[in-house]
Amino acid sequence: MSSEAGRNSEFPEELVLRLKRIQTLRYGENPHQDAALYEVEGGLSLAGQAGQGAFGIAQARQIQGKELSYNNIADADAALGCVSEFEEPAAVVVKHMNPCGAATALSAYEAYLRAFRCDETSAFGGIVALNSRLTANLAAELVKIFLEVVIAPDAEDGTLAILAAKPNVRVLLTGSLPHPLRRRMLVRSIEGGVLVQTADSKVFSSEGGSASGGDGLKMVTKRAPTTGELADLVFAFTIVKHVKSNAIVFAKNGATVGIGAGQMSRIYSAKIAAMKAADAKLNLEGSVMASDAFMPFPDCVQLAAKHGVTAIIQPGGSLKDQDSIDAADAAGMAMVFTGIRHFRH
Repeated sequence: MSSEAGRNSEFPEELVLRLKRIQTLRYGENPHQDAALYEVEGGLSLAGQAGQGAFGIAQARQIQGKELSYNNIADADAALGCVSEFEEPAAVVVKHMNPCGAATALSAYEAYLRAFRCDETSAFGGIVALNSRLTANLAAELVKIFLEVVIAPDAEDGTLAILAAKPNVRVLLTGSLPHPLRRRMLVRSIEGGVLVQTADSKVFSSEGGSASGGDGLKMVTKRAPTTGELADLVFAFTIVKHVKSNAIVFAKNGATVGIGAGQMSRIYSAKIAAMKAADAKLNLEGSVMASDAFMPFPDCVQLAAKHGVTAIIQPGGSLKDQDSIDAADAAGMAMVFTGIRHFRH
């Protein structure tokens, strides 16, 4: 439905949710807050949408570890949502609802090593999510650091015995992964009411939720991206969708090399992402940059050029888009617009 009236008709005049308490939690975000986990009976799929079984953190099977906390559950949900975007083996490390490293590779083992390399400091006490079976060689890597939660669809024989060396780490097996294309509602409480919206279930304007293509991209600079740059642009824009706004992601060869999240000014997210890359001794030369929303000024483009970034992906739509395009042209960079914004609050 493209019209405003048609879109609004997806939301009923009265919204009734049946919630079943799964467990009472030790506390909420902080020890002085009480909390509980509830499952939505019937799910939150929109009316008229084909049903899909619920395959989320609330339905996951906990194999070992301490009781999940409120923050564990929120972080695990964020990690699972991000890693589920990919069909090829992928790994995501999440801390405080933000990816601090993500990568794809030929195996989950290699994907994790590349994701971890992006920000080893922030990975301490983080959440690791995989979209493929947890293997023994990967489990041997995971027990080398302190992690709160490990999430995977399944685990091969012998893997859990390795993870048992860290008995406090929570290991969750989901069986299946949530489908990123599924249209569903998101509900957030506010004082005196709730906000309801459809989930951000697409990445690009003409195809949703898949990192395997870049349909709907608009080339706006004199130079178009190379095949390798385009693959990294698609990857980076998929990851930036899961980073708190304002969000900037640098990526190279299918792995993040710098992430800046949650800043009030976009340029500061870019500066933080570049600083993170430097701290990790990762070279931004030849990388690409993704922004979750348009760039109102050319400052982020100029910063990227200074660090050797060769291509940029962003939604476009600013009154001053041309300033950023001109800055990219001056640096010989490619820039593409997606037409889709991914604010995440």
